[in-house]
Amino acid sequence: MADDIEIDIDDLGRRMEGAIASLRTEFASLRTGRASGSMLEPIQVDAYGQMTPINQLGTVNVPEPRMVTINVWDKAMVNKVEKAIRESGLGINPQLNGTIIMLPIPELNEERRRELTKVAGQYAEHARVAVRNVRRDGMDQIKKAKGDGMSEDDQKFWESEVQELTNKHIGLIDKTLESKQEEIMQV
Repeated sequence: MADDIEIDIDDLGRRMEGAIASLRTEFASLRTGRASGSMLEPIQVDAYGQMTPINQLGTVNVPEPRMVTINVWDKAMVNKVEKAIRESGLGINPQLNGTIIMLPIPELNEERRRELTKVAGQYAEHARVAVRNVRRDGMDQIKKAKGDGMSEDDQKFWESEVQELTNKHIGLIDKTLESKQEEIMQV
C-alpha cells in the first residue's frame, strides 16, 4: 500500500554525521600554534611500496607544548618520513636526531593565522556541500516515492524532515567552524 512508503531518515543523518566527522578530522590537522600529534594524521609516506600514515611508521609524541617528535621504527624510513613532512604544506621544518624526527612548532604570525582561518572556511564549505548532497539524495528518494504513490501530505512531511536534518547539520558545521577560527586566532 502507498501509506507504508518511508524514507530512511536515519541513513541520511548518518551520512551527514560522516561529513561532520570528516570536517573535524580536517580541522585537527590545522596547526594552531600548539603541538598536536593529530596534525600529522593526513600526511602519507611512500613506505614499502604503498602510502602509509606516519603513525604506522613510528611513535608520535608531544613532549612539550611546541614540539612534536616521531620515533621512526625503521631506520630506512627516516628520510622518507622527513621528506613527506617537508612536502606536506604544514610549514614545519623537521630536524633529525638519529631515528627521531623533531618538529618544532613555530609561533603563528597574524598573516598565517588569517590564512589558516580561510583554509578552515574552505574545509567547512566542503562539509556543507557534502551535507547538501545528502539532502539532495533524500529529496530524490522522496520524489521517487511520490511517483510510487506517496501522498502529497507524506511528501511534504518527509521534505520538512530532511530539511530540518540538513539545517541542524549545517548549523553544527557553522558552530564547529566558528570555534576553530577562534582557536586559530587565539594568540
